Amino acid sequence: MNETLKEKILDGLKKQTGHVGFYYKNLVTGDTLGYQEKEQFLAASVIKLPIFMCISKWVHEGKASMDEILCVKEEMKMPICGALTLFTGEPEVDIRTLCNLMISISDNTATNMLINRFGIRAFQDEFSRIGLKNTRLNRILFDEEAGARGLENRIVPEEMGVLLEKIYRRSFVSAQVSEDIEKTLLLQQINHKICGIIGDGTVPVAHKTGEDEDLSNDVGLVYAGQPFVVCFAGHDTCASDFEDLIRHISADLFEACNK
Repeated sequence: MNETLKEKILDGLKKQTGHVGFYYKNLVTGDTLGYQEKEQFLAASVIKLPIFMCISKWVHEGKASMDEILCVKEEMKMPICGALTLFTGEPEVDIRTLCNLMISISDNTATNMLINRFGIRAFQDEFSRIGLKNTRLNRILFDEEAGARGLENRIVPEEMGVLLEKIYRRSFVSAQVSEDIEKTLLLQQINHKICGIIGDGTVPVAHKTGEDEDLSNDVGLVYAGQPFVVCFAGHDTCASDFEDLIRHISADLFEACNK
């Protein structure tokens, strides 16, 4: 990355309101750039990435099965993102379907069902085993009581980038597990941030988004001529301004990595 682009990216990030973080790595040259990349940020739905990766690891180890069936109870249905809340009655779904929904359309009901099935402590212990030092799963989604006590799920941009690089290099658990995770991330349907300018359908981007009021995140693998990892996190921001910056930084990086 040339110094002009580096300065442009850092200048744009510094001008944002609130708390924003950024991590980039060119997976061919090893070139990196970060801004508050080691700090904790409110996770929103990006926490679903390490959740999915932990489940994939447990399945590989024989500790879980993607074929296990769970019942979607009425009281489990969560608002906003997803499909399960729209189903009438109490459908039965397997863990593979829950994972697909959690990643591709950020289904909150699917996510909470998976957290409840395996347990917060189990995920947190596994987070440590897969190298996450400061990324934390502290509660299910929409747990207002836990939120009032200050319990929030948190991510670290650089740690998300390291996970994504392992997927790219096929070094997370096994080549097969890494490839399966990548294929699922490529099913992502929420594509207005990293993919907002470069997402013309010809550029594969394996990513996971997250958003809430005054909060917007997106972390992903971009398959440019020189593939790269890019991770954005921001809260207490003007989300629309930050998302516009995400789009333009991603497009600038894509152009630089295609030269």
